[in-house]
Amino acid sequence: MRIGINLNARMQVLTENVLTLLLLIFFSSFASAAQAPEKSPNDNNEYRFIELDNGLRAILVSDKNADKAAVSMNVAVGSGDDPKEREGIAHFLEHMLFLGTQKYPEPGEYQQFIKSHGGSHNAFTAFRNTNYFFDIQADYLEPALNRFSQQFAAPLFTAELVDRERNAVHSEFSSKQMEDGRRFYSVKKATSNPEHAFHQFAVGNLTTLENTDDNPLRPDLIEFWKARYSANLMTLAVYGPQTLDRLETMVRARFDAIENRNLKPRVHSASLLEADALPAKVTVEAIKDVRSLSLSFPIPSQQENYRTKPASYVANLLGHEGPGSLFDVLKKNGLADGLSAGIGMDTGENATLDISIALTPEGLKRHDEILPLVFRYVDIVREQGISQQRFEEMQRLAQIDFRFREQGEPMHEAMRLSSQLQDYPTDDILSAPWLMERYAPDQYRDILSRLTPDNVMVYLLAPQPGLKDPNLTQWYETPWQIEPLNAEALQTKAPDALAKALELPLPNPFVPENLAMVPGKAMDKPELLGNHEGMAIWFARDTRFNTPKANVFFSLRTPAARISARSHVLTRLLVDSINNNLNAWAYSARLAGLDYSIYPHLRGITVRVGGYSDKLHTLMNRILMQVATPQVTRQRFDIARQNLIDSLQNKAKDRPVEQTSEFIQTALLEDTWSTEEKLLAARGVTLDELMSFAEALLSEVDPVLLVHGNVTQAYALNLAQQIDAIVLGKSAFAPVERSRVRKLPEEELLVSLNVEHPDTGYTLYTQGTNTSFEERARFRLLAQIISSPFYEEIRTTRQLGYIVYATPFEMLETPALGFVVQSPTASQATIDQAVREFTEGFETTLSNLSAERIEREKQAVISSILEQDRQLGEISGRYWREIDRGADSFDSREKLAKAIEAVSPEELKATFRAAVLNRDRALRVVTGGDELSADKARDLILQQPPVTAK
Repeated sequence: MRIGINLNARMQVLTENVLTLLLLIFFSSFASAAQAPEKSPNDNNEYRFIELDNGLRAILVSDKNADKAAVSMNVAVGSGDDPKEREGIAHFLEHMLFLGTQKYPEPGEYQQFIKSHGGSHNAFTAFRNTNYFFDIQADYLEPALNRFSQQFAAPLFTAELVDRERNAVHSEFSSKQMEDGRRFYSVKKATSNPEHAFHQFAVGNLTTLENTDDNPLRPDLIEFWKARYSANLMTLAVYGPQTLDRLETMVRARFDAIENRNLKPRVHSASLLEADALPAKVTVEAIKDVRSLSLSFPIPSQQENYRTKPASYVANLLGHEGPGSLFDVLKKNGLADGLSAGIGMDTGENATLDISIALTPEGLKRHDEILPLVFRYVDIVREQGISQQRFEEMQRLAQIDFRFREQGEPMHEAMRLSSQLQDYPTDDILSAPWLMERYAPDQYRDILSRLTPDNVMVYLLAPQPGLKDPNLTQWYETPWQIEPLNAEALQTKAPDALAKALELPLPNPFVPENLAMVPGKAMDKPELLGNHEGMAIWFARDTRFNTPKANVFFSLRTPAARISARSHVLTRLLVDSINNNLNAWAYSARLAGLDYSIYPHLRGITVRVGGYSDKLHTLMNRILMQVATPQVTRQRFDIARQNLIDSLQNKAKDRPVEQTSEFIQTALLEDTWSTEEKLLAARGVTLDELMSFAEALLSEVDPVLLVHGNVTQAYALNLAQQIDAIVLGKSAFAPVERSRVRKLPEEELLVSLNVEHPDTGYTLYTQGTNTSFEERARFRLLAQIISSPFYEEIRTTRQLGYIVYATPFEMLETPALGFVVQSPTASQATIDQAVREFTEGFETTLSNLSAERIEREKQAVISSILEQDRQLGEISGRYWREIDRGADSFDSREKLAKAIEAVSPEELKATFRAAVLNRDRALRVVTGGDELSADKARDLILQQPPVTAK
């Protein structure tokens, strides 16, 4: 039977290719006048805009070097189009379009085809748009388009699947009921204008998607599709290596079949917030230890102002983090840990400009003082911030970023373009996000005139805010309370000392000036320049993307960071202090295209700096000085320790499957500690202890440096000397070995976690026997073959949950498979029974796979492993990972691909039997039940030796 299906599929593809060839000849004689939008000088792709006879608009992208093709369809229909009596139906329709068409009726066929050819797919429903997207090996774009286009031209909406998929949408709703982000969003909806569609429930559940004899769902679904979906409301992006003519032929031959019902997108003319209700404060109860203060100001839609971007100009000043900024003053006084500003929502008619502040515990207590301080800063921006010089600086940075723009992954590019085609004219579709054509002071003033105390809705999110007789949102049961605000007090009550410290940012000293490329051919891989005082120095000149950028990685590997849970906590607190001390000074560098991160890892601390190479050394030098002599204040220590305690306590409130996966990683990885161990340490550490630890951290080190990009060898050596002089002067060399993964016992281990969540979490982890490329290849290939059928059986057919997937679960080159399910209805025993039944049945499927099918799946895995690098940072990251694992030949990808090519059917079946059927070396972690406790299981695993190479 399987062979017959494969032969039919091959004949179908052959027929489709013949048809396409005929259509290519047909259309080439009268192709419509093509439009090519303005693109970055650094962009070698070719673009063409076309409009089909049915009104569908498409942007075609020809990237002759692409190994992946990608497609995205954006439909100008979203949750804002839901009828009041069928909330969530737009989201439900998004689900249903994947589940069979007239030409391809099998519900899992589309997913299986995409997965088997090295691709992935998904979709999302927003307020005004729904976006469907996939990527695939470039050679299979055409048959993939056949399947994709049919979802919009001739979906089946099979009655059985309509009833079944309701459960999937409900599971999605249920899985996020305990997430503060979704709960907070439900309060924003509840407090919005009831006359605005945003007020409605967008996700859907079994109640709103009721399917009974009295209220059947399928007719409503079909009616919604016919009344809302139309070709003239669709914008398509197709990205591939094919020529533009070839892409145009593919698109016209398939997407012309979508019906044009000549519909208009819904206009949301009502205001998002009722003017009569402002100003007001809404207090919302959080589940986790999170604290935030948000100000939302109604303003007109900004879509038409994309060429001048007045909202971006204003938000740039309000959200600045440099010395004297609102955030800097709040942070120095221990009141805030984060601040952002920008457009919150834009419906095409109305919008909001939002300022969001992450509060410290002290900031929560004093949030009534912070509010008037915000308005004082707005006044300063209004009075002093409108300046031609500031505009020209922002414009210059935007022009540089556009000039040297690097390409993203094909799927991300397709999604971005299909969405932007809805919002921008064709000529500007590529440049619109970077356009700042002229100084527009009147537009800046217009927005600032609306950021007033009488035109604001304030949201305060906090755990246990002490609400009395609160309201509860309808579906998430989130407690909230609203109260009026005194506009005059907001204008006049700013604390004097804090208000006097506020000032606008100075000119940005990091705007790059030298954008020249260094001479010399790009190096194939890094070379070791030597060991300087024990520091390995790796260098690679690389200008292949024609961008004057570089990336520097410097790792301080030190035995002090891995001694205990306490040393782990101290390392994190030290990194927080370094980042805190740098933030105000280095924020301008971020705006100017320089990025940095300082982060702890299993062996110590890493500093990463990247961006335009012109002034990278200045930023790196300042970071090194902070690493060498970090300044830690009592105030910052207390805030950082509390943040760490909060984040560790919040892990107990993560999704069930996040907690099961977290247990597996911390139990199996050497030099990791349980949440409970880290929490105990965090509660006990002191400031004096941290100061002593900062000195001890640098006493023994195993440093390594990578310099990669638009730089010279002399630059790399000079940087190494800087590091030695500033950081390593008094350090002794001490090698720090790489961590390993512990080997599981031969029999399956079942662990139960106590989790406060209505859903059941289930993760089955099955471990390989060694870390060889051959073993890793078998597990990667097996995961590729099993993932789609597992999803189809557990998620689509059995409807056990929304979060369902089978995946490679590789840690530090130790191969493994992971089977993950989160269910709102099934017990862990029921889930495991379903998984066992699936795997038992899959043995026959695996045995019957044709040689052609196995080869296809191999190529799918290999294509993902060897996927083309598109940005300098991708290559830098890969080089850094190779250095970390000691792979000095920098060819791990190629070795793994070669090993996958060599996997035999017998080896694949043997791995399946041992790892999946027999569950040799398996760890099953579930929520609920009374099996082995987390502590006992961890103690048992800690006694096991590490997994070895052979």
